[in-house]
Amino acid sequence: MGKFITTALTHLVRNHRMNKFLAGKIDKYIYESMVINADDGLKGVRLKKYEFLSAMLACTLRNIEKGYISKDVIGNIVNVLVNNSMLHNDDYFQTIESFKSEYGEYPPSFVVISPTQKCNLNCIGCYAGSNARTAVTMPFHIMDRMIAEVHDSFGGRFITISGGEPLMYESEGKTLFDIFEKYDDMFFLMYSNGTLIDEKTASRLAAAANVTPAVSVEGFERETDQRRGKGIFEKILRAFGNLRNAGVPFGISVTATKKNTDRLLSDDFYDFFFEKQGATYMWQFQLMPIGRGKDEVELMVSPAERFKLYRKWEGLLSEKKYCIADFWNSGVVSNGCIAYGRDGGYFYIDWNGNITPCVFIPYYVDNIYELYSEGKTLVDALFSDFMKNGRKWQSDYCLADLSKPKNLLMPCSIRDHYEIFRNSVMTEQVKPEDAKAGEALESKDYLEMLDSYDCQLEELTNEVWEKEYVMPG
Repeated sequence: MGKFITTALTHLVRNHRMNKFLAGKIDKYIYESMVINADDGLKGVRLKKYEFLSAMLACTLRNIEKGYISKDVIGNIVNVLVNNSMLHNDDYFQTIESFKSEYGEYPPSFVVISPTQKCNLNCIGCYAGSNARTAVTMPFHIMDRMIAEVHDSFGGRFITISGGEPLMYESEGKTLFDIFEKYDDMFFLMYSNGTLIDEKTASRLAAAANVTPAVSVEGFERETDQRRGKGIFEKILRAFGNLRNAGVPFGISVTATKKNTDRLLSDDFYDFFFEKQGATYMWQFQLMPIGRGKDEVELMVSPAERFKLYRKWEGLLSEKKYCIADFWNSGVVSNGCIAYGRDGGYFYIDWNGNITPCVFIPYYVDNIYELYSEGKTLVDALFSDFMKNGRKWQSDYCLADLSKPKNLLMPCSIRDHYEIFRNSVMTEQVKPEDAKAGEALESKDYLEMLDSYDCQLEELTNEVWEKEYVMPG
């Protein structure tokens, strides 16, 4: 499968006149391989995975034809992201097999790093709790060392950079572009508020040809400016223009809240960003009461609203072929929770060096500075009891037997199974990232709020899971 797709994609990039023919061939091959001829997991789950990859192909092709993505960038995506990370070339295979031979399990596929807490905005409900006066930045040599470990020890060729605002990162006379240029056989997804992507920055991203920015919006101008600040939406649209002109593929990152759910349930929102602005993908998140978000519990989407967003995602994926992933509603695509450093998943390192299972789990055992001072590595962080407990829960819930997974419409350990998270995943060694995360562990109201949320979501999704996934499979 891998050689066929790589060869076809390479020809697709070189010969635009063959785009539709080759794309059709690739799409058919993926469908037959993943849905018809495969036997790993439920058929409905396999179908959703195919629909996601098919939408990714369709969005990419659409923007190539419009001239929004340069040949150099697409060529690098094929060589680095598709061939190395998705299709597992020989070097990757040897590295991960060596890792498994030594540690008994496969390494995570990627990591998420927030190298700086600095941000030029002050968004309501920001999980990072960014504050310009007290913001922390990770030293460049530490970040460089971590990425080298991911590259060499894990075989990873994909890194996600979050923040704060990554384009504000500066340390030891270096910026993120020094990372992008040094690790030119890796591909980077960078979450950004977009306001700093001027023509020069877009040109540098195009020259690097291994970075795609995911720009944060909340909806249209009213919703975005309401949460992010007056005039921000206009700056974002200028950033999109700069990226299109430079040939850099970009995506959208949107946080669902009670204030924008109606917007996210309308077709015009997605049509605007995919068709008119040239987005290649969209990541959807739902506000999780963490950090400042704990004070914004009322903004959290209800279980009923979340279920409506799930149904919307289904239609957009299969009918519109818009490449959209919802961090909570797309568990069927990822085989459930991807946290805790599992095979096919990731873990998170923040600006303080704290190593957490997930961006949305504000608790940790290990810190990268402490590990390095003790002569240890990132690998050691993967085998704390906290991380191992999380992977055991993932295994029991889904991964041990893909033919009999539990409800993947409720994939999140902390959001959808909070009582289990508190009682079976957490350990005595776990520390909160900040005071509010600590308060949440002691709060009876917080526990009752999430327990109630989980019970309501279970009532909404269990029957759907059984009828639409388990029984047809």
